[in-house]
Parts: sequence; C-alpha cells; structure tokens
Amino acid sequence: MFGRKRNKSIEVTKLSSLVADNLEIVGDVLFSGGLRVDGKIEGNVLSKDGERSLLVLSDKGTIVGRVRAYDAVINGSISGDLEVEHFLELQSNARVSGNITYRQLQMECGAVVDGQLEKAVESSADGKVIDISASSPAAASR
Repeated sequence: MFGRKRNKSIEVTKLSSLVADNLEIVGDVLFSGGLRVDGKIEGNVLSKDGERSLLVLSDKGTIVGRVRAYDAVINGSISGDLEVEHFLELQSNARVSGNITYRQLQMECGAVVDGQLEKAVESSADGKVIDISASSPAAASR
C-alpha cells in the first residue's frame, strides 16, 4: 500500500585505525578501511582510490585540510573541502567550513555548514554523465 523506504546507510567497515584525542598529526593522512579521528589532523585526510573507506570524526576531532572518503560520519570540526563518494552523515556537533560534495546526505539538527553543498553526479560505464538528482521518470530513462 505504501512505498517502502530504501535503507540509505553506511556500509559497515571495520575501524582499523585511530587518531586518539591526545594525538596531533601535522601532514597528510592516506588511509584505507576505517579511520576514527578523536584528535587533530593538520593536513589532508584522503582514502585510497577505489577503497570503500569509512571516516568517523568524533565530536572531539578536528581536521584542517581537504577530506575525501567513501562513507563518512562527521560530528567534529573540518576546515576544508569534504568529498564523500557514497554516504555522508553530519551529526549534531558537526562543523564544516568548506564545500561539501556527496551522493547521499543525512544531516541532524545542529550541524553547521559554512560552504556549498553539491550532490555528486554519477557517470555510467559508457562514459555518459547521469544526473542522479533527476527525479522524473523521463529523465531516468535517458
């Protein structure tokens, strides 16, 4: 009778790396798998290309630099652009100063974004660009 909601959620990934709250890193961080940040990183935080990575930034965590991940749960502070290939969750203490690119977004009340939100455009196997934000059936059949 009623349409069933599709479950849009983060793929479960083992958090194999931790930047503890007593740790500050100056320099770029390249990771695969899961990374939890409770401390501070001054540098870019980038997942390896082609990896289904997960970044968790706790309410104690801070990143000053560009961030790229497959999935991300943000509850801390980011000063820099954020690019999430699949699913982005901005929790209530999230503070992002920079532009955000995402495919799916969940944003809780209290989260703050000082920048532009841009929904990612998916490209098909034949190289054609598909605008996944189009909701009309005619647009989807092109």
